[in-house]
Amino acid sequence: VFICSGAGLPKMMHVPGENLNGVYSANEFLTRVNLMGAGQGDSTTPLRVGKIAAVFGGGNVAMDAARTAVRVGFEQVYIIYRRTEKELPARLEEIRHAKEEGIVFKFLLAPKEILGQDGYVKGVELEVMELGEPDESGRRSPVPTGKTETLDLDTVIVALGTGPNPIIQKSAEAEGLAIITDRKGYITVDPETRATSLDHVYAGGDVAPVGASNAINAMGAGKKAAKAINELLSK
Repeated sequence: VFICSGAGLPKMMHVPGENLNGVYSANEFLTRVNLMGAGQGDSTTPLRVGKIAAVFGGGNVAMDAARTAVRVGFEQVYIIYRRTEKELPARLEEIRHAKEEGIVFKFLLAPKEILGQDGYVKGVELEVMELGEPDESGRRSPVPTGKTETLDLDTVIVALGTGPNPIIQKSAEAEGLAIITDRKGYITVDPETRATSLDHVYAGGDVAPVGASNAINAMGAGKKAAKAINELLSK
């Protein structure tokens, strides 16, 4: 068995109000607009385009979501990031393009609560942050100051990255086939063969990353696993 289920499970903010209408993961927002035509008037899955949107996150997907929000008709789009511009993980050209399209960056702010009215988003309460000591990534960690501010808006897009869907690991465990994962839920593999802790089970791609998670490394993982599986079956 070769597991290559990816890591497409959106990471959410886990704050009050996150289930209100008008809150999207970046995955859903971009998929609906770019693949399902949700920004068009005759779409069978139309997008409710409001006036003000806020994208939480600072990576390339956050920039994509913010720029897409501008294109579908939002009058004002914010990118809200809990660190400073210096720590933004997005590529510099993505940041520059976002600024050129009129997107406003708000730094050192973290979501505390999404505010709603009649089941829809009407604003967000933000906690003012300051930078503390560096974390395991080498970036200085944001620390709450105890101060808050409120921002009026009608749409929230969460672009905090993705992680592995645990359904395969949990299903295997239910059958008495526990597979070793790291603390974030990614499957642990041998870097050369992509073998997992279970005999005859291999994994690759974003669900079992070795190094950076990108298409090239995923393809390499498939080739290494195929070679190891072929050698196993040839014995």
